[in-house]
Amino acid sequence: MNAYPENRRRAVAAGQGLAKHSGGFSLIELMIAMVLGLVVIAGAGSVFLASSRTYQTNQALSDVQTNARVAFELLARDIRQAGLNGCNNNGRVANVLNNGPNNPSGYDPSQDWYTTWSNAVHGYDSTQTDPAVATGTAVNERIATSDSIQLLGIEGSGLSVASTPSSNSANFKLNKTTTSLQSGDIIVVCDYDHAAIVQITVQNSSNVELVHNQGNKTSPGNCSKGLGYPTNCDGNGNGNGYTFDQNSQIAKFSAVDWFVGNNNDNGTSLFRTSVVNKAGVPTPTPQEMVRGVTGMKIAYHQAGNSSFLSAASITDWSAVDAVRVHLFVTSSDTRAGVGYKPIERDFWSTTTIRNRVN
Repeated sequence: MNAYPENRRRAVAAGQGLAKHSGGFSLIELMIAMVLGLVVIAGAGSVFLASSRTYQTNQALSDVQTNARVAFELLARDIRQAGLNGCNNNGRVANVLNNGPNNPSGYDPSQDWYTTWSNAVHGYDSTQTDPAVATGTAVNERIATSDSIQLLGIEGSGLSVASTPSSNSANFKLNKTTTSLQSGDIIVVCDYDHAAIVQITVQNSSNVELVHNQGNKTSPGNCSKGLGYPTNCDGNGNGNGYTFDQNSQIAKFSAVDWFVGNNNDNGTSLFRTSVVNKAGVPTPTPQEMVRGVTGMKIAYHQAGNSSFLSAASITDWSAVDAVRVHLFVTSSDTRAGVGYKPIERDFWSTTTIRNRVN
């Protein structure tokens, strides 16, 4: 009997079995593969979302810390130089401004806060009235929970007196041919004996001269052209004559007020009100400095005390030699924190007043 047909049948049967065995995935295998794929995708997605959330939180925290550092640095610059006149710290300051405290007929403490050099450092608790800024809900107004602080000092100009014609003259020759000072600016002139606060009535570029005449040609103007100490606003215009010798220092007067106020984005910011020259008139002008600051508490060290005190507890502002500022800062990303809320932190910094530290 021929075996070929039998062998043929066996080979065909084997081939048919092989083809049937390699026909593809079963439904169960496909479902298992899909489940495993979904698990891998879910894991990768979870890692991505966690990384994104961590980045969002870290970025917001970094912004909060950066804002705090910037705020403290700007505050510290003004605090350190408070009461500095450029020459001495003997307390002898002649102030001939018409709205200064040495001219009772023209001085209004509720408005002329920046002319009172004896309060070179002066703070206000949140419950006290700060004459430099109104408290309220409008833009640029102080929020009701914020303390505030006023600081008077100088801004360096690199100028000095080249010559003064006489003790009763109303002008200085400068040691430079150019200057950024202009009519209406308030300046501080000083030497070893005392300092004088006076307003420039004319800035003469042609002969490099500053004029500080008596009267109200500028606002507020000067009650006297004499710059001697003590101040004499006697009404005749001459006052107490004094000659500031060659190389006496001239600097621009600086007056600022720091507070937390309402910004134009329905939030709060750290503000700095500074007295700037607008068309010849010294004008307190608020400027937004750092956003995200929601509160500020300030304590002061008065010489002779072992602890820092609130503004209401200070009995002698001229004896304050250090300031401790407590800032509350929140992130601009309102969903970066736990529970999708903003990140909030508070920071402290203590700054000494250079002119009052022995």
